[in-house]
Amino acid sequence: MTRETAIRWVAKPIVFTSALLPLVWLAWVVATSDLGPKGPLGANPIEYVNRHLGDWAIRFLLMALAVTPLRGITGWAQLTRFRRMLGLFAFFYVCLHMSSYIGLDQFFDWRAIWKDIVKRNYITVGMLTFVMLLPLAITSTKGMVKRLGGQRWTKLHRLVYPAGIAACFHFYMMRKGVQLEPIVYALICAALLGYRIAAHLKKKAARTAKGAATRVAADASRDRGKAGAPAS
Repeated sequence: MTRETAIRWVAKPIVFTSALLPLVWLAWVVATSDLGPKGPLGANPIEYVNRHLGDWAIRFLLMALAVTPLRGITGWAQLTRFRRMLGLFAFFYVCLHMSSYIGLDQFFDWRAIWKDIVKRNYITVGMLTFVMLLPLAITSTKGMVKRLGGQRWTKLHRLVYPAGIAACFHFYMMRKGVQLEPIVYALICAALLGYRIAAHLKKKAARTAKGAATRVAADASRDRGKAGAPAS
């Protein structure tokens, strides 16, 4: 079995199936429990469902952001083959998280939802995160890459960086008081984005050094040419 075959027919199906397990587990618990206060979903099942979906949304978003640093550290270029899948699963769980809020929590009361967005800062940030992720999901196909062009597509998909920051901020504000889990996610996000900044600065420094060396070599060559030229 070739590496390409193993990734396509073994690794990708495993990742895809594993990414659905949090949703399968939640559906099983909801279907088999009595949703009472002593059940696995606690005293507020709707809140539990909403938070469970939101937790996995941010986890998959951080996993998608982790692909580039892991590729750089391990040298395993094949990791990029999973980035789009992880990103789309992040958006999938974001949509479920938002749908549970709209349908289960607010019962499609759009006026109340709008008031919530305006008055409650963490919901405002959450909706902003969804707005930033939406164009990334829409343009995730190979056809859209060709249609937009590689450079424009790359610039657009840099929205994932502020989206990751906003998601961590939303999670932190949603939890009342200082709690460890949102801080851990924020630190992970900061490390992943910090890796990119460091890599960018390193490349920029290398290009500057290469350009300076090229200019020095050109000047030396020109000086040698002048020195060897016959006097008139």
